[in-house]
Amino acid sequence: MTDQQRFTFIQASLLLCCSAVLWVFFPVGGALDLSLIEPWMSEAGEFPLRYDWALAVLNHSWVKNVLIAAYVVILLQWLASFKFAPLKPRRFELGYFFWVAMLCTAVVGILKSQSAHACPWSMTAALPHGFLWVLKNENGHCFPGGHASTGFAFMTGYFVYRLSNPKRAYFFLFSGFILGFAMGWAQMMRGAHFLSHNLWTAWVVWLVNVLIYGIFYKRIALQAQPVSRLSSGGAEPHTPLP
Repeated sequence: MTDQQRFTFIQASLLLCCSAVLWVFFPVGGALDLSLIEPWMSEAGEFPLRYDWALAVLNHSWVKNVLIAAYVVILLQWLASFKFAPLKPRRFELGYFFWVAMLCTAVVGILKSQSAHACPWSMTAALPHGFLWVLKNENGHCFPGGHASTGFAFMTGYFVYRLSNPKRAYFFLFSGFILGFAMGWAQMMRGAHFLSHNLWTAWVVWLVNVLIYGIFYKRIALQAQPVSRLSSGGAEPHTPLP
């Protein structure tokens, strides 16, 4: 079995298993979603942290803007590779990273714009003593989590460097997952999303990456060969990551 076949089999199995787990244990607005979000709610069903500065400004605006700036740097490097010879060998790597990451966020954005699922803060009704969840698909456009996709899209770097630089690949894998999860959890604390919204966002981002990686695998493998030989002093290329 070639590396491409092995990788495709592993990723297809992983995606199917994860989708089954999400479908069974994390239905949107299900018991786990409600139990995990209710600690951030008042007795009247409101979200006291909805306008909290650290969550609404620092996380939702500043952190996102920093990540956007990082993507812009990658784009500028890709554009510069058409002009400056030292960057030319990295042209495909930089272009792939930027455009696939943007495709991930775009797919999540399109799904979100067509979704009927509402945000948690629009799904509660106050009662004389407590509140009631009104789990109706009204005032939607809240699934999956668009904000978290900006962080999860960093996982694209795992696919870019999987064959040529495993350490860097794992850096982008873990940093992308941590950023996306943290950004999504902060939105959950504000009442903007359920946890399931953000978990499905990660799944969609990973699916897009697996599909695009399969299309461009031969080009990525070819691009990785000179880098691998150079870094290993003429030895065999790095062992591919699973």
